[in-house]
Amino acid sequence: MQDHFYAIADSIKQALRGDEIFTCWFSGEHSDFVRFNHGKIRQAGDVLQRHLSLRLIVNGRQAKCSLTLSGENNDFAAAKNALIELRNVVEDLPADPYLLYAETVNSSDSKQRGALPLAANAAEQIVDAARDLDLVGIYAAGPIYRGFANSFGQRNWHESDNFNFEWSLYHQTDKAVKTSYAGSHWRPEELSAKIRTASDDLEIFRRPAVTIAPGEYRAYLAPRALEEIIGMLSWGGLSMKARRTKQSPLIKMEQGATLSEKIMLRENTADAAAPGFQGDGFLKPPNVTLINSGRLADALIAPRSAREYGLESNGANGSESPESADLAAGTLASSDILNTLDTGLTINNLWYLNYSDRPACRMTGMTRFATFWVEQGKIVAPVNVMRFDDTIYRMLGENLVELTQQREVMLDASTYGSRTTQSARLPGALLGAMRFTL
Repeated sequence: MQDHFYAIADSIKQALRGDEIFTCWFSGEHSDFVRFNHGKIRQAGDVLQRHLSLRLIVNGRQAKCSLTLSGENNDFAAAKNALIELRNVVEDLPADPYLLYAETVNSSDSKQRGALPLAANAAEQIVDAARDLDLVGIYAAGPIYRGFANSFGQRNWHESDNFNFEWSLYHQTDKAVKTSYAGSHWRPEELSAKIRTASDDLEIFRRPAVTIAPGEYRAYLAPRALEEIIGMLSWGGLSMKARRTKQSPLIKMEQGATLSEKIMLRENTADAAAPGFQGDGFLKPPNVTLINSGRLADALIAPRSAREYGLESNGANGSESPESADLAAGTLASSDILNTLDTGLTINNLWYLNYSDRPACRMTGMTRFATFWVEQGKIVAPVNVMRFDDTIYRMLGENLVELTQQREVMLDASTYGSRTTQSARLPGALLGAMRFTL
């Protein structure tokens, strides 16, 4: 794919006229997909796709188009025809005052090789580990490709081999345990261990569920639940554009409010699956510190924001949201979670999150799947669905007791159109109090 993409870019460059400039972005994958239900294989398939996004820039004006590539010689003609179409419209467009693209050539080549099983072997191991469990899930694996090229001669390429198996063990009605196993090196023993742990949690659902009255409770947020909260912060909380327009949900942190000193949040491109470059040709630094010891640090700055506010871009995407969120670990051992919690809630998943008061960074959402009531360090019963409503300043600020030593790598399981390279590496969080409204 790399050679073919570069050859197309070279052909586009040769077809340029006068002061025309082009950039192009390549997105591709070769993925195995297996869908499971009742612990059995229900659907299996293989997807090979390649897409090219082409942009023509003339005198500060820009026009874009996208096309699907076949991997054959007809792609060259398709790309040249797309260039002609863009040429026909770009001069009728107004100049873009915030247009910024890389003009200094910084080429790169990254290939993150993994150890992935054959799809048939992975499916067989999943079915064997599931045994008689009602397992529902999707396995997706294979290489993901990203590429960039421009008329200045810059060429960037990124390949990442990884897998993501996300599944639920179903009990009855709305009772299920949801978890995942993801990474670049497949290990059957880790898969089996995760399914056994989920199966143990499923047994708790055989006990009568309890309903907890609204109020404040000690709570342990597993990495999956914490991921939803960090995801909400990504809706403008770490964006330079949102800061400058005063739309950031972390606006109080700009005015001096802080989180716990234990919170160290970075955009860690160096150790993640996302490419180290973006669609305007800017390279990403290995790390960007977003929150440092509970205090707001650097923002993610996309090229358009850099142009608008006279700043230097740090390679952020257009939405200025993290693609490789990394929250530093704490000191709480996994074996001590329940005893340290003592009495309260363990929450494996949250969903339907939204802001109930954006300027105050107050979030609301529902518990989902395995949420359990704990007394004196022992799980007593599953808990019926609850709604929380609390601020980030309480949850990850004054009420944060500790973060876990162990962190979980979570790859984005989205497959709408294609697999993504977004990921997060997060610990669990023990809270001294979390507010529930129903």
